[in-house]
Amino acid sequence: MATDKGPQGSQWKTLDTDLNRISQVELATTYVARPLVGPGIALAFMVLAGVIAAVFFGQTPTSFVVVAAAVFGAYMAVNIGANDVANNMGPAVGANALTMGGAIVIAALCESAGALLAGGDVVSTISKGIIDPASIADTQVFIWAMMAALISSALWVNLATWVGAPVSTTHSVVGGVMGAGIAAAGLTAVNWPSMGLIAASWVISPVLGGAVAAMFLAFIKARIIYQDDKIAAARRWVPVLVGVMAGVFASYLALKGLKRIIKIDLPTALLIGVLLGALAYAISAPLVRRASVGMENRNKSVKILFGLPLVLSAALLSFAHGANDVANAVGPLAAIVHATEFGGFEAKVSIPMWVMVIGAFGISFGLFLFGPKLIRMVGSQITKLNPMRAYCVALSAAITVIIASWLGLPVSSTHIAVGGVFGVGFYREWHMERRLRRPGETAGTVKRIAPEERRRRKLVRRSHFMTIVAAWVITVPAAATMSAIVFYVLNAVIN
Repeated sequence: MATDKGPQGSQWKTLDTDLNRISQVELATTYVARPLVGPGIALAFMVLAGVIAAVFFGQTPTSFVVVAAAVFGAYMAVNIGANDVANNMGPAVGANALTMGGAIVIAALCESAGALLAGGDVVSTISKGIIDPASIADTQVFIWAMMAALISSALWVNLATWVGAPVSTTHSVVGGVMGAGIAAAGLTAVNWPSMGLIAASWVISPVLGGAVAAMFLAFIKARIIYQDDKIAAARRWVPVLVGVMAGVFASYLALKGLKRIIKIDLPTALLIGVLLGALAYAISAPLVRRASVGMENRNKSVKILFGLPLVLSAALLSFAHGANDVANAVGPLAAIVHATEFGGFEAKVSIPMWVMVIGAFGISFGLFLFGPKLIRMVGSQITKLNPMRAYCVALSAAITVIIASWLGLPVSSTHIAVGGVFGVGFYREWHMERRLRRPGETAGTVKRIAPEERRRRKLVRRSHFMTIVAAWVITVPAAATMSAIVFYVLNAVIN
């Protein structure tokens, strides 16, 4: 056999070594560059938003302010997509009713449709009425206050996403507006009773959402899961639950998601819900009966029947979120545009379509680029979900918003959805403990677990629970502090 021992063989060996080094460098470059793709695309979108603002405003003396606000508005929208949307899609992904890719596509389409088709025509410039407009008499000061609120709220949501905590976008904007208002006009500018209600919602939202979700899960366990004939029970009760879901979401969308089309009061919204709920029951009953033919009498079969209702509920939640919350998030940007264009400010202003487009597309980009992290957190890392549990979470989110609207309470859809996940997990813990302690249980029905093993098997991860609750509590003060600092910096730079 010939061997390459001469000069030519050495050259081939050197060439192979060099090519191997080049391939290693290319591999290392790809590995290093991959995490930068998402931020790069997000940055390009922010620049595009600035270009769009420049096109609409032209070369006016104040156009640079609107361009800067559009850039930060796009940054805020991207962060909403990365953080807030996970609450709607996380349970469906965690329950394996949707793949991550399918959830992202459905959420992006529904969020954008909600924002563009049903988003409100007007938005409160001073979010939730927490700052007295008369306290900020100077238009220029008002513009810088709104800019500070926009920057600080986007930075806080970005930080929360990096930590892995789902937080309320609306509360972030509230904190940003409050901090900038205090920096611009002092503590007396704040409407403290309104702030008290918002602070109360930190507790009311998750507790109410968790209680409603746990109640529905208890109902499903009692009426379907623990029945001898699970399939017969599912045929009876799944259409009822689908009808309840359709009625609740019809009321929810009529109340919160159709502001651009028509304004509907609560009694009318409830009537619409009852009618559509009855229609959904009539349609779903024969479909469930047909789908359940030949199914085995076990829990896995019942889970399959909840798959499609869960996907529909996640899509409806995303549509309603896009219609309701995006307007709140772009409120400071809309306020800056109005003040720059008309030289003054109002308590409520119209939202230009190009501003809503930035909000809608920014959410989609944020969801595609950064959403999976929080979707996994909400869907699988807090507690284990299946289609029935995730269905209870989605249903509780809509019901809780309707109850809160009826009571006049300001609540966060983020807190409600995550509270629903906690409620399902803690109910399962309580139920498991109750069954283990029940006298007369035999080893054949309930597996005996040692106390130390029982503690290790907590169904809700306490570390995630504490991280998320801490993030909720400090969202408003943290965003307010950052906003005040940004306001002072902007004033120092401009003046």
